Amino acid sequence: MEVTALNNQVNERQERQQELTVLENSTVTRQILDRVGDKWSMLIIVNLGVQPLRFKELQRRSSGISQRMLTQTLRHLERDGLVWRKATPTVPLTVEYGLTELGESLLAPLTSLVEWVNGNRGEIVRSRTGYDKSHGDTDTDTEIESESASPQTAGAIGAE
Repeated sequence: MEVTALNNQVNERQERQQELTVLENSTVTRQILDRVGDKWSMLIIVNLGVQPLRFKELQRRSSGISQRMLTQTLRHLERDGLVWRKATPTVPLTVEYGLTELGESLLAPLTSLVEWVNGNRGEIVRSRTGYDKSHGDTDTDTEIESESASPQTAGAIGAE
């Protein structure tokens, strides 16, 4: 019985390895993961998941993003079919952004990831601190959020 369980574990590990190999060999897959996994794209997608937003409101909710970076990221997300853009000819021009159906389908995995981070950040901070102490690292990120601070909800990520 133990041999069967061990064989099953080996088979599962080999299947996961094959999946990872496919990922490593797929340039398009890596490009898409790079896009949706980058700091600003995730923040923008989660914020637009609450409701469509005008450019300045999206910039305000995505604290720390420059106008240039927001413009660039929105263009990439629009090109990938995750975000729509609606320009209304007013003075000044009004531009609103929202998620396409494809973009909305990305919300559940991103929300799960944010929830995982919020649920495990205390343990990760403790691990970082322990690692830094044991390795004598002094050149580390000093702006780690306190474990006692309340986590942000997925709908309010970046809105500080």
